[in-house]
Amino acid sequence: MALGNQDGTGREGGAREGDAPDGAGCAARARVNVRKAYKMFVGGAFVRSESGRYTQVRDHGGAGAVENIPRASRKDGRDAVLAASGAFGGWSSRSAYNRGQILYRLAEMLEARRAELAASLERGGLDAAAAQREALAAIDRAVAYAGWADKYQSLFSSLNPVAGPHFTFTVPEPMGVVVIAAPPRPALLGLASSLLPVITAGNTCVVVASEADPRTALVFSEALATSDLPGGVVNVLTGQPAEVLPHLAAHMEVAALDLHGVDPALQKRLEEAAAGSVKRVRARSLGEAAWFDDASATSPRWIERFVEMKTIWHPAGP
Repeated sequence: MALGNQDGTGREGGAREGDAPDGAGCAARARVNVRKAYKMFVGGAFVRSESGRYTQVRDHGGAGAVENIPRASRKDGRDAVLAASGAFGGWSSRSAYNRGQILYRLAEMLEARRAELAASLERGGLDAAAAQREALAAIDRAVAYAGWADKYQSLFSSLNPVAGPHFTFTVPEPMGVVVIAAPPRPALLGLASSLLPVITAGNTCVVVASEADPRTALVFSEALATSDLPGGVVNVLTGQPAEVLPHLAAHMEVAALDLHGVDPALQKRLEEAAAGSVKRVRARSLGEAAWFDDASATSPRWIERFVEMKTIWHPAGP
């Protein structure tokens, strides 16, 4: 029991005459500014590069303090592919409805971080209005693909007419591990719109963030970590795409490449590396306005790019 007087003075921490008010000591001294330590997202965990290397970035226009962004190495790429490959079986075997629930949860987490995402986009060079618009568009994009998760199969499946005592039907299946080169702009909406169709189809992915605004990609990763996505379904690397992408393109566990805004010379190198294991290569360079076109960017055709069609034959009686 505390020993003291009713007026609050006494031996057990009560105020004494001349004592400073609570919190006055903290206010009197300067506190440390706790800055974010940016890390890559691999296997459901936030990690530094195994090499210890980093890239220094500042806010757009050279303002603000220098911040260190991990620079992924070849080993980091292998670790990310291993995590994605390990997560593929569990993710692809979930019901389409459950995948949709998890994607909707991602939209919830993005909504909770909307202010932080918009602030990161502003630091990357957007004005406040454009940053808010892009953050809202990315959230809406996640909701749209959550809705498609258990519906696109009906659009792409078919019952095929055949001659003879058989019936045959075709259904879409996920490819496997997809490596994504995220577009430089729009940094957030482009990232979300490139990975959402991939995981909606039941694939897992390794995303190589653009050098234009890597911080926003890593803030986005923090929403992934709390969205119920199993570890390894989405892995986000930062650094120099020209350094890490060729190794990923040659990796035998990778099933497809999705390249956005990649330099033509680098794209040719990646296509040659992918040819060794006959990977699918999807490459395109969309203008910023195209990413904001909901009619196009939320089309199930974006999902169709990352599925393979399996045809099943059954004998039928006379």
